Amino acid sequence: MSADDPPRPIPGARLLFSLDPAVSYLNHGAFGALPVGVQRAQQRLRDEMEANPLRFYGTGLVDRVVHTRRHLASFLGADPDGSALVPNTTAGVSLVLQSVPLGPSDEVLMTDHAYGAVALAVRRQCRRTGASARTVAVPLGAPAREVVSRIGAALRPGRTRLLVVDQLSSATAALLPVREIVAVARRLDIPVLVDAAHVPGMLPVDVGAIGADFWIGNLHKWAFAPRGTALLHVAPAWRRRIDPLVVSWDQELGFPRSVEFQGTIDYTPWLAAPAGVFTLRTLGWDVVREHNAALAAYGQRVVGEALGLAPADLPDPGGPGVSMRVVPLPAGLATTVPEAQALRQHISDKLAVETSVNAWGGRGLLRLSAQVYNRAEDYHHLAEHLPALLSEFQKR
Repeated sequence: MSADDPPRPIPGARLLFSLDPAVSYLNHGAFGALPVGVQRAQQRLRDEMEANPLRFYGTGLVDRVVHTRRHLASFLGADPDGSALVPNTTAGVSLVLQSVPLGPSDEVLMTDHAYGAVALAVRRQCRRTGASARTVAVPLGAPAREVVSRIGAALRPGRTRLLVVDQLSSATAALLPVREIVAVARRLDIPVLVDAAHVPGMLPVDVGAIGADFWIGNLHKWAFAPRGTALLHVAPAWRRRIDPLVVSWDQELGFPRSVEFQGTIDYTPWLAAPAGVFTLRTLGWDVVREHNAALAAYGQRVVGEALGLAPADLPDPGGPGVSMRVVPLPAGLATTVPEAQALRQHISDKLAVETSVNAWGGRGLLRLSAQVYNRAEDYHHLAEHLPALLSEFQKR
């Protein structure tokens, strides 16, 4: 097989999912897709819950959640006692923002790759506290050394109270050197929050080795866990200062119990999450990673060629193993969030292809994901029809 060929499909992998076969689902990065076996594991838990709600919530639930947390934390190289299960990365970000003291002379620093909802949460907390939110530009495709240099130069000791940085950005699929960024910030005594929403299950990760004050990753995207499953890891110095967004009965027990146990929330996504990790390991995690990264690169090249882009015009994620790639759209197309959303829906309606379209840096970016259920023909179908569709969309 040459570098220009797509990877061979993983035998039987496509049959593990209940996705509509009439749709080319190239947006796994948005909400994931749950293997049938994990769906059934969660349904068994729901059945157990409904058979006797009092027993489910009142007998052994704490031990089951703690056991699950330990299993998932171990998978990510995180300290189980310094981790908490939360519904998603944005919930974890809000939890951290609430727990970091901010005042009128303080600032929170982000990059221009920050996820939209995270940026909104930062700005809201800054409005509440009188602090300011500041953004440092990091060019798409910049080498790791330049990324670290730009972010390091933007830090202001004594004023920057928190740095928020993506490990793998959503809109741009850029892999940032978070370990090196954290080291620079640590020398300046500035805490770092790493948004790793797309990392668990896609990339090998050792959370402890990164050394961030806060690290948050979703398991319901690439680790095949039910939606509503994420892990927040907090460094020892901050654990006593973490305040839950909602106060419940375990408030006095502190982190992580005060965060995890919130009365009658649905705990079945968390309890079924190990079944997703088991599925990933059964398929062969290295096999899955290599397949997905190669297929994403292939899809990016095929679609990019259809739009007249040279290989040098196609952004590289900045590291191996990334199973999302972006294709720059023609200038003037999808340059705002509403336009990007409208184009994404148009592609879905007209081509039966699910993608992600984002407005970033004054340019529209088409993001393509690759998962074990995808095939080369999914990308060829999109490439064949996309140029005409974009021309039609521009005339609307």
